[in-house]
Amino acid sequence: MKTIKILATALVAFACFVSFSATAKPVNITPDVASVEFTVDGKKFTINRNQDNANLIDSNYAKTSRPCPPFCIRPIVLAPGVETIGELELLEYLKKLGTDKNLMVIDSRTPDWVARGTIAGAVNIPWTGLDAKKGATELDIELIVIDEFGAEKSDDGKWDFSNAKTLVLFCNGMWCGQSPRNINTLLSMGYPAEKLKWYRGGMQTWHVLGLSTVMPN
Repeated sequence: MKTIKILATALVAFACFVSFSATAKPVNITPDVASVEFTVDGKKFTINRNQDNANLIDSNYAKTSRPCPPFCIRPIVLAPGVETIGELELLEYLKKLGTDKNLMVIDSRTPDWVARGTIAGAVNIPWTGLDAKKGATELDIELIVIDEFGAEKSDDGKWDFSNAKTLVLFCNGMWCGQSPRNINTLLSMGYPAEKLKWYRGGMQTWHVLGLSTVMPN
């Protein structure tokens, strides 16, 4: 009798699964694009959306009422000349990473947040690494801007950003100040605004849309 009950339960569960599979609708990125594939440093990445029609946002990004200040709503235009982009534009930049060595996508968050997952292809350069108030020395900042971003500095202290990379920066969302701090620091150094792109939605909107993430190395 017990065996019959177990089999019956299993059959009901299987029937529910089959029924769900038959009725679940595909979740594309756009009507014509189901996923985006790109390769960085020989590693292939695929970004798509969660296919579970009942999926809910990750609890790490569900909080709506963080204290302001400091977690205040950021404007659409962060600074003159800095382009604000959305998910589709970010995906286009990600697709270029494998061939355009003059491009970087930067996760500006602190490592504890990055450890919860990030966007494939992004490099973590925490905002604290570019902020003197958080302990970054002038040399620390210069090394990042020169070694990572490709800028040059002459012996007389003048910056040359003519060969500097285009940077696409993001953090946790439209209330997050980490990528804005990085962008404003770079602007104060003379980094060209047209070489700075800001994904304002950040990880919160990325999760709202069910887009896939990866764990950092």
